[in-house]
Amino acid sequence: MALIFLLSAQPDLNSGLGAWDTLLRKLAHMAEYGLLWWLWLRALGPRATLPAAVITLAYAATDEWHQSFVHGRSGRPADWLIDAAGVAIAIAIVAIRARYSQPRSVA
Repeated sequence: MALIFLLSAQPDLNSGLGAWDTLLRKLAHMAEYGLLWWLWLRALGPRATLPAAVITLAYAATDEWHQSFVHGRSGRPADWLIDAAGVAIAIAIVAIRARYSQPRSVA
């Protein structure tokens, strides 16, 4: 969370790659918030999917608010939705892995 805060405090992180820059930054946001959710899940326990998501998405909201005070950055609800999509994808990956890692009974 400290790393996210530090990166969010950087003014204008544009690499100059145009649309690729935007796409790569959005994908990075999805990955970092998916990872943050997973870390919270590990800290809180395997049955804490919802609490981990609430903590992660609350932090994403505060991160967007924080960015609204940084020169060259903006905090937008659409960016929060991108972060939320990263959390949703991470939840799906964990659920799919759990389903396929359970021993199957032969009937």
